[in-house]
Amino acid sequence: MESQQLSNLPPEVMESQLSIIDLLTAMFPSPGELDIPESTTQYIEMLRTWCEDSTSAPPKIPSNMTLAVTLPIQDGEKSIQVNISVPLKCDNAGKIDQPPSLIYTIRQPDWMTKAEVGKLATSMPKDDALEAFEYIQSEANRFLESNDSKTRELEKASLQNDSERPIVRVWFYFPSLSTRKKRDDMVNLAPEYSLTGFVLAGKPGVLCLEGISTNIDAYMSFIKTHSWGDIPSHQKKVSERFRQTSGVQRAFSAMEEITDSLGSRGGQRANRGDMQALEAWLGTKGLQEAFEKVIF
Repeated sequence: MESQQLSNLPPEVMESQLSIIDLLTAMFPSPGELDIPESTTQYIEMLRTWCEDSTSAPPKIPSNMTLAVTLPIQDGEKSIQVNISVPLKCDNAGKIDQPPSLIYTIRQPDWMTKAEVGKLATSMPKDDALEAFEYIQSEANRFLESNDSKTRELEKASLQNDSERPIVRVWFYFPSLSTRKKRDDMVNLAPEYSLTGFVLAGKPGVLCLEGISTNIDAYMSFIKTHSWGDIPSHQKKVSERFRQTSGVQRAFSAMEEITDSLGSRGGQRANRGDMQALEAWLGTKGLQEAFEKVIF
């Protein structure tokens, strides 16, 4: 019965709907930002032709055509998809001079529940695409920042009573470790998790962590998710090589980077760590056994 109740928007109003799509195309030119289904593209072409010559027979079109915009959240670390429905028909089409409002729906991302998405959508602006997008990005960023803060507080609350839980020493191997900021994060974040150890950059790179097992796991999870959040997953190459769990006493008093203190480095870019120097240095700590298990 819909075809009897609704009729195509007048050409001048239809042009306004098409101009909104042109605006979105200009705002989101990069691949993956704007998704226009093939059917919508076909309707757009038919409507442009009709608007240029409105004396021709009106095209057969649906009540709405759809497209989707993917908005970056947290500086692109996450995203959220907004589905957009563009009305093409209405009641009493001959009497309207303003286009019907677009309809926005948020696709649930994997980092929000349905209830959280519903809450986000409740106060979303309805009549202005730019306002709607700004609102969604602002509120989604605020939501993630709040969750990150809560997560950090919970993690910190669990980092207690070291003396009541056994210390372990875990060794991680990197085929390559170079970025200064990533290395600084490894050092600077360790005290929050009550961890000691060292970072060695180069090819290969080594990370040694001493502390409670759950704290080490939480630290690595945070590093991979946040500090390495801008690194593609296939480049986050790190493997746990050795975990000492029996009778471990801390060999390090703090967390430090030892890259420069080991001395000579080889390779075209001086990025190959001196493994003999590392072996000798670990020997002074009584950790000779670990060297062979981690490097070879």
